[in-house]
Amino acid sequence: MKTIQLFAALLLMLSVTACDADNGVDPVGAGPSGASDLELIKQTVDAYPVYSLSQDEIDGLILMREEEKLARDVYLHFADAYSLQVFANIAQSEAQHMSAIKVLLDKYGLADPVTDDSRGVFTDAHLADLYAQLTAAGDAGLLEALVVGATIEDLDIKDLMDLSDGLDKEDILFVYANLTKGSRNHMRAFYSQILANGGSYQPQFISQSLFDSIVSSARERGRR
Repeated sequence: MKTIQLFAALLLMLSVTACDADNGVDPVGAGPSGASDLELIKQTVDAYPVYSLSQDEIDGLILMREEEKLARDVYLHFADAYSLQVFANIAQSEAQHMSAIKVLLDKYGLADPVTDDSRGVFTDAHLADLYAQLTAAGDAGLLEALVVGATIEDLDIKDLMDLSDGLDKEDILFVYANLTKGSRNHMRAFYSQILANGGSYQPQFISQSLFDSIVSSARERGRR
């Protein structure tokens, strides 16, 4: 489970950490029709049939809704602590990821686990504990906070890939693909800041070859 993996990652991750030219913001704004990205995502999701979801698929959506909140909340905490714009920018992107998952929850009539949107508050007690652990780790210094960011994105990419593996629901696949692309962009941003601050990062969850291909390539734009 992702939360258990992240707790273990905290013991390993002080061996890291992203380029001012890439501030971590996912492509946002209006599309060709003038609609916002979220509106266009909703239009695409709604164009697909209403599928019959398995319990594993439901659990995946519920988990990702709160895990995107975890990332947002951690980055907001670091945005308050450090004068580095990348944290605020990526927190904004994570809020958009939360909204994209909410589109799917609404489509399938699933209860939203985010009943209190306050920072650090989660329905899943493990995520509440993890928020405390991650923010404490990043409070040790800017480089440590950037390492936390890279670790979160590293694991996000792996989990989204795992959730997508074998999935045949096109609306969920569409959203997961966009979130994975966003996480790749976030990894690029954090890694460039890590290097700029004299650190390094070795992937803990995705393969070294995938990590190398991500950080050596340009930021991705547009929707999938």
